[in-house]
Amino acid sequence: MTLSSNTRPSYLELHRSGALKRRSEALLKLLEECRLCPRHCRSRRLTGGKGACLTGRWAEVASWCIHQGEEPCISGKCGSGTVFFAHCNLSCLFCQNHEISQEWPEGKNEIKPDELADVFMELQAAGAHNINWVSPSHVVPQAVEALEIAAEQGLSIPIVYNSNGYDSVETLRLLDGIVDIYMPDLKYASNKNANDLSAALGYVENSRAAIGEMWRQTGPLEFDGEGVAERGLLVRHLVLPGDLARTREVLAFLARLPGGPPALSLMAQYHPSFKAVDHPLLNRPLEAAEYEDALSALEELKIESGYVQQLDSSSAFLPDFHHPGNPFEA
Repeated sequence: MTLSSNTRPSYLELHRSGALKRRSEALLKLLEECRLCPRHCRSRRLTGGKGACLTGRWAEVASWCIHQGEEPCISGKCGSGTVFFAHCNLSCLFCQNHEISQEWPEGKNEIKPDELADVFMELQAAGAHNINWVSPSHVVPQAVEALEIAAEQGLSIPIVYNSNGYDSVETLRLLDGIVDIYMPDLKYASNKNANDLSAALGYVENSRAAIGEMWRQTGPLEFDGEGVAERGLLVRHLVLPGDLARTREVLAFLARLPGGPPALSLMAQYHPSFKAVDHPLLNRPLEAAEYEDALSALEELKIESGYVQQLDSSSAFLPDFHHPGNPFEA
């Protein structure tokens, strides 16, 4: 375990110098003809247009709560301050958050920057170890706008960028020094499967470039004295039935990163949700032998930092976003 030498998130220095405001303005410009994520849909989101993500000028927030179900170094003892943004720039057939990622009504729960800043401050006041942006790839400018306001009001806990990995390097570069902890998915090593199952053109190249940039910015996980992450990269990979994710290739890429591999959360929690229940390749849980193969690859590639799951965890992480409050406590 590497103890962090940081005592305060780096976005506070950016705020003091005025650089955070300039970054916020630069990110907003990406919405003029939207090129925020790899889709580059060119929607004019600042003037009434909706992107491929069905989101316009303002972020939509489905839920926020103190969440104890993230990886131990993210949730810690007091919980992670999760902010679940509605909509998504992917369309995964098996998405466990489909209620908010793909079925959320357009325009519902739009939130202005000052209101979103209030959410961040509320979570900090409730004792959260961090502010955890869940599915932020399509609303990065809005999140940073709110962060600038919250920093002025006294926000002082780390920012976690919890994404699907389909991120733009151009956008990520503007987050350098703003995000403390990156927690992306690395879903696939096959562009065909990524497109068939998540409508993600060029997922492999884009996600690998994004993770390379995240790694460059933050490096390995660093922790406070209680084992809570304060900075660094933690990659998540969900093992899919029939090796549709091509897990060994995903892990091999991580093992080859300069100075790598980063910490990895190897997840066994696949559960046939949403459209997966009718899909001939996705309509079953993971088998024990499939996860054992993934664990063997982990060992062979000497990826030693991170987390693994029990195979029976597939039904333990299913949220209910119709439930008021914490969607994992329904």
